[in-house]
Amino acid sequence: MPPKHGIEIEMVRRDSPAGQAGLKPGDILTSLSGQKLHDAIDLMYHSDSETAELEFYRSGERHRVTLPETHGSDLGMTIKPFKVKTCRNNCIFCFVKQLPRGLRKSLYLKDEDYRLSFLYGNYITLSNVEPKDKERIIGQRLSPLYISVHTTNKALRSKMLGELRPCDIMKELEFFAGHKIRMHTQIVLCPGYNDGRELQNTIKDLYKFYPYISSIAVVPVGLTMHRRQLLSPVTKEDAARTLDIVHAFQKRFLKKHGDQVVYCSDEMYIKAGAPFPHLKDYGVLPQLENGVGMVPLFLSQSRKVRVPKEAGRVRQCITVTGTSFYPYLKRFIDRLREKEGMPVEVLPVENNFFGTSVTVTGLLTGRDIIRTLHDNADGFTTLLVPDTALKEDEDIFLDDVTLKDVAEATGLRVIRTEATPQGLIDSLTGS
Repeated sequence: MPPKHGIEIEMVRRDSPAGQAGLKPGDILTSLSGQKLHDAIDLMYHSDSETAELEFYRSGERHRVTLPETHGSDLGMTIKPFKVKTCRNNCIFCFVKQLPRGLRKSLYLKDEDYRLSFLYGNYITLSNVEPKDKERIIGQRLSPLYISVHTTNKALRSKMLGELRPCDIMKELEFFAGHKIRMHTQIVLCPGYNDGRELQNTIKDLYKFYPYISSIAVVPVGLTMHRRQLLSPVTKEDAARTLDIVHAFQKRFLKKHGDQVVYCSDEMYIKAGAPFPHLKDYGVLPQLENGVGMVPLFLSQSRKVRVPKEAGRVRQCITVTGTSFYPYLKRFIDRLREKEGMPVEVLPVENNFFGTSVTVTGLLTGRDIIRTLHDNADGFTTLLVPDTALKEDEDIFLDDVTLKDVAEATGLRVIRTEATPQGLIDSLTGS
């Protein structure tokens, strides 16, 4: 009889504890050290012991095996992904709802799963966290979590999120802070809604839970040309006012704690035409993946890289980037070409797929890159594509165009490149 709960093995390394114990892909793990297994987090949590008895099912039959020396080690197996809890909200700024039709199915998934928040830093609104979920978060110390707050004004937040079941975000944050769960929070700034005085009040409210609310990021709303909601983009003036508000809080928090706590995303500085803070002002870069400190980190790294003197060279090379990052990457590329003799150029790509107001490299599509290169690829033999524009585990863009498709359409050799200064140099030198 098949088990009612359990997690299925997708892959096993032969030389691992799991492989040595005889586990195979397709086995369904049901308990470890007497504790039921529902997902990979359970496996991680309960495997932290010197010896562990594992119960599993294979072809409908139950088996048991002892895994030795699992304390703090990798069991050596990959688990099939769990079913993701989805978002029931109807946020006025939801990016998924601004996507055009025809993209791959997974891009339309609106996740609202605390497990993805813990494992991968995905932002959740806490709208569908059940009491049993809270018990698990506390019991297994699933910290930090990444929380989309946007505003602490309950009525305004309900309006912005279009919640079916309004969540009192302050009570939720107080609960987790009271149980010493660390949180990183974000505010998606929507002009006319949660900016100005509302933004000030939200930052003040979130600060009440410091240090358990460890960071606050303020990012401008992202709008594509496919949106249905009548939202205003963040203008240069909006961005400048927001920076003034955030900088005032930063000075206060820095003086009191030696920690700025609240940060604006790089895009906010770009929109305002303001200089970036020094990299050290970002502390440990707690919200780097949210676009907070990415450009300052790149600029800092670009000043420290060294080009191997005896390395080879990829000839007649071109790379691409989004229009917002173009000036910063061009500065680095110009230095490589002028001081190091690297034969490379950089080309900005306008985003016609989502709309020209979308300027980040991570949302570039293969079609727009092909379109841009049609009139600009003469004299080049190699194209370097930053990995931020591609699926993490596959050479494919958001519009399902592959690197192979780009190569066939442009006649260029195409190389996936790590989007760092050293990654670019390694691709150029064949390192």
